[in-house]
Amino acid sequence: MTARPPGDRAVPGDCDLCEAARITPWYHEDGVCWVADCEVCGVPMVVWRCHGTDPPAGDLRHMLDALARVADDVLGAGTWSVDRVMRQVPDHFHAHARDPHWWFRRFGGGGGTAGRQVSLPR
Repeated sequence: MTARPPGDRAVPGDCDLCEAARITPWYHEDGVCWVADCEVCGVPMVVWRCHGTDPPAGDLRHMLDALARVADDVLGAGTWSVDRVMRQVPDHFHAHARDPHWWFRRFGGGGGTAGRQVSLPR
């Protein structure tokens, strides 16, 4: 694995994933990656700590395993799939755990992030 300390990243100044702002709940963090709810989609997402699109095989396996552990806990085992299409940030490796209802929850107003119901103040 290509582990790098959390503060030791070669980053372009304008990459949101390199910035790693804690805007949504975080579930996992180590020298290779972090897993948090995606700000755009509201599902668990793993992000490589190195800026680039082609992680070494060991890093990739480590990241997908971390995502799987979180997704099983948050979304339920067997209820999700990995989406490795990097739509919003195409130059920094990340992958999402998508359950069948993520689109409706996110864009149809059907509830909170990552399958959790949210109680809104009245």
